[in-house]
Amino acid sequence: MEFLSEIPIALWIAGFLALYMAWAIGANDVANAMGTSVGSGALTVWGAIMVAALLEFAGDFLAGGHAPDPVRKGMLDLSMMSQDQLIYGVLSAL
Repeated sequence: MEFLSEIPIALWIAGFLALYMAWAIGANDVANAMGTSVGSGALTVWGAIMVAALLEFAGDFLAGGHAPDPVRKGMLDLSMMSQDQLIYGVLSAL
């Protein structure tokens, strides 16, 4: 557990914010997609949770890596900013 003390506080904050945002966005998407199915009786609440968990994971696992491609391939010129500026920029975006 000694290695945990070596991780910068900004990385802990970024990790927490990223997890929170993933949870919040995922919950909103699931509510939009599954509310109609449960409301109409096509799926039970438990069935909707299982379908949503499977499809949300599959979408993130199969296509999630393509989302940052525009930023990684030239939208942001990393040579124009310092490491601190990049960290605070990412934190502010989160």
